[in-house]
Amino acid sequence: MERIEANGISISFRRSGEGPPLLLLHGAEADHSMFEAFGAALAPHFTVIACDQRDSGGTRNPPAAYGLGELADDAAALIAALGFARAHLFGTSFGGAIAQVAAVRHPARIDRLVLASTFRVGVPVASINPEGFPGFAELRARLPESLPAFAEYFFTPSYIAAHPEALGIFTANQRDAGQRERRGAVLAKPIAVSLGAIKAPTLVLAGSDDRLIPPAHTLSLAGEIPDARTAIIAGVGHVGTIQDPAGVAAEVTAFLQGKN
Repeated sequence: MERIEANGISISFRRSGEGPPLLLLHGAEADHSMFEAFGAALAPHFTVIACDQRDSGGTRNPPAAYGLGELADDAAALIAALGFARAHLFGTSFGGAIAQVAAVRHPARIDRLVLASTFRVGVPVASINPEGFPGFAELRARLPESLPAFAEYFFTPSYIAAHPEALGIFTANQRDAGQRERRGAVLAKPIAVSLGAIKAPTLVLAGSDDRLIPPAHTLSLAGEIPDARTAIIAGVGHVGTIQDPAGVAAEVTAFLQGKN
């Protein structure tokens, strides 16, 4: 891991590969380690930067509240601090929300944009999946005893059966109470974003079997972003970068290289 000071915080990140810079933004429950296999699949084509967000992994930040705006500013500041004028940006789930804001607030820093298994910034989270979220919230409150059922919102049951080690994503990053409180409050902080203002060429990705964020909701973002493209990864749940890193990387690589 490397560390750099940017936007008033100490950001921890892992860098690998060679080529155009590509910054990866992880989900709410995770840290940079969720991209281990995915980053390796991308490294032959890009300089892959997998960072830890505030209150995640090795990143150190003041104990002050923050929102998506600050997290987006962190991403742009990291790109600049690493000496890049611009970088491709990949955000999944919560990281995709950050990426939307970054693309609007910092267009000069973003080359191409990929939004994966994510939700529209500014939409009440409970409205995105009104049938599934109550059960999800109940299981989350009972972790770790509810972990097997909770994990099915992120991975398909068949994948969990074949890869029980994947459940480690929910236990490896041990946040303290203050960190959990600040992370949990991010989406409640109001922010208005016009996706029509995004200038970066954009790919919107969804897993066909995502139980957490309905694929139709994720793909609907493309209707607001000028000239956005869409793709569906078949047989994949919410965390496609772990369930099918090679398949997601192939879609991302082709798009970032202008081949689709």
